[in-house]
Amino acid sequence: MTLSSTAERTTTARPGLGLAGLARRSEAVLLPIGALLVGFALFSLFLLVQGKSPTDFFALVYRAGFGTAFSWENTLSRTAPLLLAALCVALPARLGLVVIGGEGAIVLGGVGAGYAGVLLSGTSAFIALPIMLLIAMGIGALWIGAVGALRHYRGVNETIASLLMAYIAIALMNHLVEGPLRDPASLNKPSTAPLDEALRVGNVPGWDVHWGLAFGVIACLLMWVLIEKTTWGFAAQIAGGNARAAQVQGLPVGKLIIGFAALGGALAGLAGFFEVAAVHGSANGSLASGYGYTGILIAFLARHNPLAIIPVAVLLAGFEASSGLVQRRMDLPDATVLVLQGFVFVAILMSETLYGRFKIFTPERWRSA
Repeated sequence: MTLSSTAERTTTARPGLGLAGLARRSEAVLLPIGALLVGFALFSLFLLVQGKSPTDFFALVYRAGFGTAFSWENTLSRTAPLLLAALCVALPARLGLVVIGGEGAIVLGGVGAGYAGVLLSGTSAFIALPIMLLIAMGIGALWIGAVGALRHYRGVNETIASLLMAYIAIALMNHLVEGPLRDPASLNKPSTAPLDEALRVGNVPGWDVHWGLAFGVIACLLMWVLIEKTTWGFAAQIAGGNARAAQVQGLPVGKLIIGFAALGGALAGLAGFFEVAAVHGSANGSLASGYGYTGILIAFLARHNPLAIIPVAVLLAGFEASSGLVQRRMDLPDATVLVLQGFVFVAILMSETLYGRFKIFTPERWRSA
């Protein structure tokens, strides 16, 4: 039985476009928004306990993240890796996998791209940049694909495996940039040798934002098409709902698990490439900046929908871009924004228990309408 024929036999499982389907889609939008507001409310109480004004905090966040053209450019520059890191979580989630180790694929992809750039010094950018990009994506695919393989072949919990592998990746990155791959001239901050100027990724014309943003948005659009408009994406949703039933129907569950995990890892590795080629100019400890962990929050807040990831990533990037101004103006630690993300993530997890509990969102409520 082919994948196409199996998917066609089960297309009735898709949510309808009538009132029942609209109710389900509304639930998927309104509950995350409600969780986001609850997270903001809890964080406001946290500020009040410290004698700080929540109004001042959110006003500074808006000003630093979205208030001016410069703020927008700063926010959008931070959005690029967040889009790709969130996809690393969202794609395996379609199969019911909770992969939270995208940080590891980012840092190792960045190291691979940085070292490849050193070896390709003097080579034409039209040759070197695609090679660097493919190496970064290949390393990311192997790293997260291994998590999928462990899950399928050995039954290893993917959440624990991906998290532990992220710590291993960061340790490996530190060893490489401080040891075998270190540029002797990098005294205060160990790193690989700087890339040739010709191998640096430039900005989108008219914006002070590198091309990683365009690649991230395109990746989100392509992944939405993969999930919603192809038999492979639909098969992944079926396998995520009931893997045993999918196997009975003849779906290649193992290939789907490993393939979607590897694809997510490849996109995280792509984020590492842009961090090196467009931002830092070399591979160093700054690669471990927490983008992979913020991507977890973005993916959950977007309900693993690649299109919804775009606005959520912009919002979270704006918060991260404002951390410096908040620290200076309100005398708060730089990690305050991380506390906000923590409150939002807890609220998102709590909101998961509410799905299907409101009668207004249940299909039965609208099927007779």
